[in-house]
This record gives sequence, C-alpha cells and structure tokens, in this order.
Amino acid sequence: MTVTVRAARPEDWSAVAALLVELGRGVAAGTAEDPTHRMQFGGHLRRLDSVTLVAEVDGELVGVVDMEYHQRLGDHRPQARVNDLVVTERARGAGVGTELLGRAETLARKRGCFRMALVTAGWRDATIAFYVREGWADYGRWFVKPLVEGIGPGGQASDDN
Repeated sequence: MTVTVRAARPEDWSAVAALLVELGRGVAAGTAEDPTHRMQFGGHLRRLDSVTLVAEVDGELVGVVDMEYHQRLGDHRPQARVNDLVVTERARGAGVGTELLGRAETLARKRGCFRMALVTAGWRDATIAFYVREGWADYGRWFVKPLVEGIGPGGQASDDN
C-alpha cells in the first residue's frame, strides 16, 4: 500500500468531514455537504498558523492531520498542536497515521517548534498505544468545559439539558 501525503484542498472537505464523523467527535453527518462548513474549511486552509494534510491510498482520502502553531509563554519558539489526526478504520495499521504524523513533525521542525502536543481520549487504548510507538509521551490530563448546552465534553450531543 502506497500512502501519499499532501496539503489538503477545499474540495477535500466532504472526505475530511466524513473522517471527523467517523472519529466520533460530535460532527454531524450533514456537515460534509453544508456550504458554510465547506467555506469555513477553505478559509481554514489559508491560515498561516495552521496546516492540514491528507493521506491518500489509491486515490482515496483515508486520513487527515490538522495542526496549528502557537506561542507559549516562557519560550520564544512556537509549539505545534495537533488538533485532529484521523485515519479511516479500514486503513488503520497500514502506516497512514505514521506518514501523516511524520510529515507534520517535519513541518513543525521547519517552523522552529520546540515541541508538538496533542490530546486524545483516555479510553482510546489503541490510539494511545500508537502514539507511544511513535515516540509521544503521556503528559497529563485533558480537562474540558462545554460552554453551550447539549454538547458533551467530546463534542458529541449530550442528553444533559
């Protein structure tokens, strides 16, 4: 299986949205066809403080990584934060995530970042094992406070209204 990693393009939105739905982050299935979300994705891709890469296998988009750069107090160099890394279930274990993270790391190093960070849910055992194999260290906990009703900590719909 040959994995091709490239910069995301606006026309990738439907496939990227489908990956986010598959991840279970609370993204509605209809988001893929929503023109407002499509336009917002195009604007996101033009930002200078972030990069979105996609992975293709045999012409099919099977993975995405979205990363942003930001300054931290106490260090003059930026930090890279991986906001999303998703590989479709049928392509997991084939090196797609490794390729996406590797390219993201290369870009972060070129940007002068002093480290990369990401967050994943504590119950995603296979995902955590993947990050450890890729050289990432478990560095604490993630706390979330939803600011709108009807949305749970993971972004999914909540019955607590």
